[in-house]
Amino acid sequence: MTTIIKPFGDIHGDGMVQLSFTLPVQTSPEAKQAAVEFLKKMGFEKILVAHMEAMSTETTFFVVYGSTTHEIDFSSIKVSKLENPVLNFEDVNKLIEEKIGRKLVVVGACIGSDAHTVGIDAIFNMKGFAHDWGFERYPWMKAHNLRAQVSVEELVKKLVELEADAVLISRVVTQRDEHIVELKKFLEVLKNTPGISPKLIKICGGPRITHQDALTWGYDAGFGPGTKPSQVASFIVHRFVQGKESVVSSQ
Repeated sequence: MTTIIKPFGDIHGDGMVQLSFTLPVQTSPEAKQAAVEFLKKMGFEKILVAHMEAMSTETTFFVVYGSTTHEIDFSSIKVSKLENPVLNFEDVNKLIEEKIGRKLVVVGACIGSDAHTVGIDAIFNMKGFAHDWGFERYPWMKAHNLRAQVSVEELVKKLVELEADAVLISRVVTQRDEHIVELKKFLEVLKNTPGISPKLIKICGGPRITHQDALTWGYDAGFGPGTKPSQVASFIVHRFVQGKESVVSSQ
């Protein structure tokens, strides 16, 4: 069954959308009309420039409303999602204790020149995020937060040294897609490094990363803004247990 949808503001189906953007022109009546013409090219009607402001002598910022002529079939949308159940702090530790019988070694870092640790700290620090305890509080985890500006080579070396079961890589800076370059570089270095566990669980996260992106690049999972420690911990323990059980069943 198809489900055709389009955005709306006041009335379902009116197609109203708010956009903001900057054009490389001086603020003027011509600039305002240029914003209108730009939206027409994008398939918008009933266009209203709600705000126009000079950002410099040669650039102008706009807030514009318009009604889109486009619609989509929502029932045709397919995305990759994490299917494992999310466990709470107690249940994650209980599952590790009962199914694995030893502490899981988890390493996290912000790689490259990225100095933003807010994401990796929210997952690793004891206090965690949004009343959700971080990995350093998990009694059945050995959590190592290497924090910021860790080179790919240094991180891989640490994974071998600590005999890591899982690695979490955070990238906040995304200008010119440099986060993708660094994340792919890590996988390449990892592939050519002896001593890495073949079962190493590879996870990346950041404000511009989706689970589908992560799978495309070669990671096991990707997490975006608002992710809680228990969500990542649940994925790690379920994936590790699945890997362990598949090895046993193949013997």
